[in-house]
Amino acid sequence: MASRAASKWQKKQEWLGSRDVSIGDTAESGSSAPFAAIVGNGRIGGALAEAGACVVLGRNDAIDPDGEGPILLATRNDALEGIVEKCPENRRKDLVFLQNGYLDNFLKSKNLMDNTQVLLYLSVTAKGVPPVDGVTSMNPEGLTAATGIHAQAFADRLSTLNLKCNVVTPEEYRPAMFEKLMWISTYMLVGAAKDCKSVGEAGSEHAELVEKIVNELVAAVSVKEGITFPDGTMARLAAYTDVVADFPCGVKEFEWRNKYFYDLGDDAVPTHNELLRECAAAGKLSFELP
Repeated sequence: MASRAASKWQKKQEWLGSRDVSIGDTAESGSSAPFAAIVGNGRIGGALAEAGACVVLGRNDAIDPDGEGPILLATRNDALEGIVEKCPENRRKDLVFLQNGYLDNFLKSKNLMDNTQVLLYLSVTAKGVPPVDGVTSMNPEGLTAATGIHAQAFADRLSTLNLKCNVVTPEEYRPAMFEKLMWISTYMLVGAAKDCKSVGEAGSEHAELVEKIVNELVAAVSVKEGITFPDGTMARLAAYTDVVADFPCGVKEFEWRNKYFYDLGDDAVPTHNELLRECAAAGKLSFELP
């Protein structure tokens, strides 16, 4: 009987093969980056462009209808609507979403749920500064993950920059996506509520509160989405926090981040929601809660 690991790898090969994704080379192969269009020339877009073999576009620039290959969207979430609407219909399948947050509602509304998505565990403190990779004591293989037809091409681009990326199936991507959403929603919220200067301070000075919220979110998402999370969610998130300890706190892009959890209701996530309301009452939010 095949081992669980072997069976899992076989399923991944079958999935990649069915979508014409090359599985001969891995992100560690050192192969050069396939050509890509990169929309956005900020910290992330600039870092990805360092791999070469690309054209860099502004958010209002036209996407070549006759082009080929991945279109890496390295912009803020609020720019996505305009970019997708202006994208030629025949190129929409090539859009690769790199944004933080819960994108499902947006992607469903555009019929793009099958597009390539990336969980980017990278910290770029300023444009031109080398990225800090999401390699942790818990995950030496790195936490960045990609799924979809251009996942391997994206992994190859990161490989040329000596950064790691795991190509995963959609089933593997879902719990990982929610863990990243939990990280950015929880540490930013606790940090803002407790006047922390960084996520590292939030994690070290308020570890019990962080863990309480993460446990709430894991349980609530498991019920809502029917997802089983691999053991060790809190340990993985804490280990990543150690890598990017100086990252500043702040509750931002509510509709893409904390709103998903807030909408689960007070019965499901009481600590998370109460802390949001405390921040609102203290004038620490730049938006009004629903």
